[in-house]
Amino acid sequence: MTAETASEILPSLPQTAAFDGLAQDYDRIFTYSLLGRAHRSLVHEVLSRHLSKGQRVLDLNCGTGEDAIYLASLGMSVLACDISVRMVEVAHQKAERSGYGSDVELMVCANEHLDDLADRGPFDAILSNFGGLNCTADLAQVAGELSRLVRPGGKVFLCMIGRFCAWEILWYATRGKWRKGFRRLSPGGTRASIGGTSIDVHYRSVSDIRAFAPSLQLESWRGIGVVLMPSWLASGFQKREWLIDLLKRIDRWVGALPLFRGLADHILFQFVREEK
Repeated sequence: MTAETASEILPSLPQTAAFDGLAQDYDRIFTYSLLGRAHRSLVHEVLSRHLSKGQRVLDLNCGTGEDAIYLASLGMSVLACDISVRMVEVAHQKAERSGYGSDVELMVCANEHLDDLADRGPFDAILSNFGGLNCTADLAQVAGELSRLVRPGGKVFLCMIGRFCAWEILWYATRGKWRKGFRRLSPGGTRASIGGTSIDVHYRSVSDIRAFAPSLQLESWRGIGVVLMPSWLASGFQKREWLIDLLKRIDRWVGALPLFRGLADHILFQFVREEK
């Protein structure tokens, strides 16, 4: 689906307006913040260990294209998609400025319409970073499409907002806001305001994700942001680069430990498509 046809489908989805409204400020408030860079670099470290030059990658919920440009810098060709026309426009501008514009193809496509990409696969790997799939109600439908889009033996990396964030609970509990601290445990998720639009956000457990799709086997999962605080606390730590760097180094180790990885702000799941 191209930007020209997007308006025929996407206005019925509240996520479109939400992320269009966020596009202009997303890099400022997250991508280029100390905490945002630290969280993303932990994900990139995992990707760099498992992906290689010459591979084709599908980047879902690509936002402003930061991950797509990183993968292109490693020698991969990337098809990057997002529900937001405005996000895709910003990503296109960044890709051109980065010098990797020829390696990053951008499309407007919602998670609910991944069948539009059927003739673009198979891909060697698929990535969805930083909670894009938390805004999608029907994960079973997405799982089926991902299984068809990734080649047998290919990898699928899903970085999703965790269900039990120790930092968030501690932060709000010390302020007497217990309900807000435990909001991620609410059945059916919560309502969140993004870009001035209210949308549903769904928080899945690890067991929910483990059964993501019969043909996608969960190889491993780790926490992103166990001791490293959530990015929405960025304003309080912008001048403490040494502290963020220290916490990131600790998070790199703690985030892989079974007793702690489930307490993270985000969980990075690594699947492999069964060989058949």
